[in-house]
Amino acid sequence: MKVTQHLWFEKDMEAAIGFYTGLVPDSRIESVSAVMADNPSGPAGSVKIAAFVLGGQNYMAIEAGPLDPFNHSFSIMVECDTQAELDRLWDALKDGGRTEECGWLKDRWGLSWQIAPTRLRELMDDPDPAKVKRVTEQMLKMVKLDIAPLEAAAKG
Repeated sequence: MKVTQHLWFEKDMEAAIGFYTGLVPDSRIESVSAVMADNPSGPAGSVKIAAFVLGGQNYMAIEAGPLDPFNHSFSIMVECDTQAELDRLWDALKDGGRTEECGWLKDRWGLSWQIAPTRLRELMDDPDPAKVKRVTEQMLKMVKLDIAPLEAAAKG
């Protein structure tokens, strides 16, 4: 059995997946092709499909005109080991998109991302509930997540 995430783009699928695979390590486009039969989304050749790997995870994409826009019920979460890595991804993905609270943003195609430090998961799994509460309260004040204030909150 194989599980693959699938994204539906109204337009600009190749630009989007090219951007994503250029930004996230261990990523590549495996194939892009046209659907060569008439289908509910358009005539033969007008619909494109792609297979790509993003951060070592398999994805498929389709560019087939409007359907349902991306929303918060699906997001791509990237955990970063360093603040520099987090800043690089955050800055690239927010260009043309919009930022949201707690490390969330929507890119220029409307896809939701969560850009978080790996350290946050470790801090949130701490057995000390007071520490977890302080870290959570600090995180809730942030838009882009910042490791140093999270570490400071953990220390009290």
